[in-house]
Amino acid sequence: MEFKDYYATLGVERSASQDDVKRAYRKLARKYHPDVSKEPDAEARFKEVAEAYEALGDAEKRAAYDEVGQRYRQGQEFRPPPGWDAGFEFSGADFGGAEGFDHSDFFDALFGRHTRAARARRAPSAAQGEDHHAKVLIDLEDAYRGGRRSISLRVPVADVQGRVHFEERRLDVNIPKGIREGQHLRLAGQGGPGHGGGPAGDLYLEIAFNPHRIYRVDGRDVYLDLPLAPWEAALGATVTVPTPEGSVQLTVPANSSAGRKLRLRGKGLPGDPPGDLYAVLGIALPPADGAAAKDAYGAFAKALTGFDPRRSLES
Repeated sequence: MEFKDYYATLGVERSASQDDVKRAYRKLARKYHPDVSKEPDAEARFKEVAEAYEALGDAEKRAAYDEVGQRYRQGQEFRPPPGWDAGFEFSGADFGGAEGFDHSDFFDALFGRHTRAARARRAPSAAQGEDHHAKVLIDLEDAYRGGRRSISLRVPVADVQGRVHFEERRLDVNIPKGIREGQHLRLAGQGGPGHGGGPAGDLYLEIAFNPHRIYRVDGRDVYLDLPLAPWEAALGATVTVPTPEGSVQLTVPANSSAGRKLRLRGKGLPGDPPGDLYAVLGIALPPADGAAAKDAYGAFAKALTGFDPRRSLES
């Protein structure tokens, strides 16, 4: 995916004010509007300009774009860093692209994943404060145990020129046992302030997990790559397997092959019903780094002369 320099698309400097961004957009929108433009690529250029303004015309989106894009140039290979958008608190129940607009993959990679939940949540009344949202990262173990955690959010604050900078906000949050990625926690009254004595809005926290050293999560199920010695896989064995709730003993059947999945029922994320934990088997080969090891491998090869690991490749 290529990085899109929205400032270059609108022809403005990164230091441009919000008014400068708006003026540049209006000028280019008139030039490339498909209904009036004579340019051969008017429709494509109009879409590019509209997308750039959607990102930069909103001060909060612009701040997030600047945060992740400050080290990239137009056309450079780009992949959003994992969890890049975690910890930002924004107004609105969620932020994303305008409905019915065909955004680029680049825009969707940054903002598009947040559009779904916003449609179902209420719009604030005239007196009620605006809802806010943020994505937060928790450890997988927190989802197993639950409990109270302290989180830090970066809140966008506009200066007198309309440019946004971030200030830190800390909150203590109850993490429900068994919460899954993508679920939302609603913190009543923690959103924007009310107007004319009205109540404050709510803060919605989208839950995601920090990358884990050994576990992968899919819904309520958890996966672990389990290395075996060749003789454990061939002869069968009972091995110790770590889980987020403590180690357990797992029986590996004889003649197990790499890639086989062994299920530990109910050892996934807590719930009703709980998920499962799957141990994905792999074969770890001892190094042939000494005379004894080389002799052992040689004897192994002689004993199994009929074994062909590439037989499945033959026509």
